[in-house]
Amino acid sequence: MADRRPLVAIVGSPSLLGRELREVLAERRLPASIKLIGAEDEDTITLTEHAGEPVVMTSLDEESLSEAQVVVLAGSRASSRKVAQMLERTGSAAALLDLTASYEDSPRARLRAPMLEPPGFRAPAATIHVVAHPAAIALALLLTQLSRRHALRNAVAHVFEPASERGREGVEELKEQTVSLLTFKGLPKRVFDEQLGFNLLIRYGSSAPEALEEVEQRIERHLVSLLAIADGPAPPSLRLIQAPVFHGHSFSVWVEFEQDPDPLELEKTLARPEFDVRGRGTEAPNAVGFAGQSGVAVGAIEADRNNPRAAWFWMVADNLRLAAENAVEVLAQIVGSESAT
Repeated sequence: MADRRPLVAIVGSPSLLGRELREVLAERRLPASIKLIGAEDEDTITLTEHAGEPVVMTSLDEESLSEAQVVVLAGSRASSRKVAQMLERTGSAAALLDLTASYEDSPRARLRAPMLEPPGFRAPAATIHVVAHPAAIALALLLTQLSRRHALRNAVAHVFEPASERGREGVEELKEQTVSLLTFKGLPKRVFDEQLGFNLLIRYGSSAPEALEEVEQRIERHLVSLLAIADGPAPPSLRLIQAPVFHGHSFSVWVEFEQDPDPLELEKTLARPEFDVRGRGTEAPNAVGFAGQSGVAVGAIEADRNNPRAAWFWMVADNLRLAAENAVEVLAQIVGSESAT
């Protein structure tokens, strides 16, 4: 009997984000058939597994996309552009779910983060669903929830970016740099074009494939849009720092309120399912300890000693998990619509 479930093709399934998406999909078990597709030239037809079952990962071509009702872009920006060209040539009506932000400037694009969208939200037909940057999602969750119980005046956020936001290549380069520094060898600089091992970067080198300030601006754009969608406060001043860590965003957030904040009251304000609040007397969260977990963790909530109206928050989130969970929520909406037609 033919499988009548909508077919979801994941382009870039071997990538870090693609693998995380597959894990979340295996947990959710959406009413859809999943097809795994490589994205890069070196990706060939291979046997892998999904949801505990052996599956074949195919190479990227028009035939591999021909029957898909939904195409998920989880590879590189180059592969995302290639997919769009293939779909246009074949006249495909497949829905696009973009985790690479390649199509955020398209007139059909809608920024998506179901964790912040109002109940019952549905994007228009023919939308390109662009999943928001995970750092923007985490900050929007924090500031929106605080603003529902307290009047906010100003906020400043320092975002510490992990190497995994630059994909497998970023993780490998940080690993290689760390080993090279310990063995007194030359440093590979293909991704960051600077020494990241045992270092912090406010900018990449001039030959880096992507400028860190472009990522910072993307987070700002996404954050402004998400705060508007969630009816949240004004956006914070934001600074992005590349940290020498493999996975997980960390955030140092300063918030000024209209009235003197009580840290215990702020903890109660954040007592929501999407937050893991580490109150007084408990260890502050860290990115390593929160790896693989949902939502965001907040701790070390303390009043600013120099400003009685302000407080500090320390927050961490698994960047890959947060993006994948929001993507799967979008997929659930799309698949539900496809199933109903």
